[in-house]
Amino acid sequence: MISLLVVMTVGYFLGAIPFGVIVSKRFKGFDIRTKGSGNMGSTNAFRFLGWKLGLLVQFLDIAKGVGAVLIATYLFNGLPFHNQTPFQDLTVFRFFAGAAAVLGHSYTCFASWKGGKSINTALGMLLTIAPIETGVAVGIFLLVLFSSGYVSLGSIIAAITFPTTMFLRQNIFGVDIYGYHTLIVGAIGISVFLIYRHRTNITRLLSNTENKFEKLHIFRFGKAR
Repeated sequence: MISLLVVMTVGYFLGAIPFGVIVSKRFKGFDIRTKGSGNMGSTNAFRFLGWKLGLLVQFLDIAKGVGAVLIATYLFNGLPFHNQTPFQDLTVFRFFAGAAAVLGHSYTCFASWKGGKSINTALGMLLTIAPIETGVAVGIFLLVLFSSGYVSLGSIIAAITFPTTMFLRQNIFGVDIYGYHTLIVGAIGISVFLIYRHRTNITRLLSNTENKFEKLHIFRFGKAR
């Protein structure tokens, strides 16, 4: 139990590092949360810090999810409870650490509990645990982004795509995903949480007031006006 609590604690504090705030203050002299959507994630960073610093924030946020899982892998010495699923004990251990990092990014104690939407940190976590499903979700995200210009819409649909892809691979295409019944529950939980974190974006999307990246709106359908 101590080892699980340690990796979850480390995962939380790693995820809680507010790289968006640190980078914006260090290089631009302001808190990124005072601009635009008030979010410290990479989308807001790209808008107000430029693509280079925005890319840096994105990379660091992804690294938090990857780092939490790698630390859990290094510290693993068994689960403190009996694992009744066919899923590897190590992967369950890693999932807890990654989920803690996602929570840390969303509710960071280092920045008044005001964090980001956690898409990038979740991406880093899931990439190390389920790379195929994550790759499909990233592809769908890019397709939606380039078709609409909305990062939030792409993120929401990608969050839905991840567990959906896992379900289809296991039940329709007959891929034997080891520990599927455990992982699908965790995947749905993470996806629901990410969609919840985008609830204000959903409201703006429905009211047609959401900000978009016009330069990334590459695929335009229908007649031009």
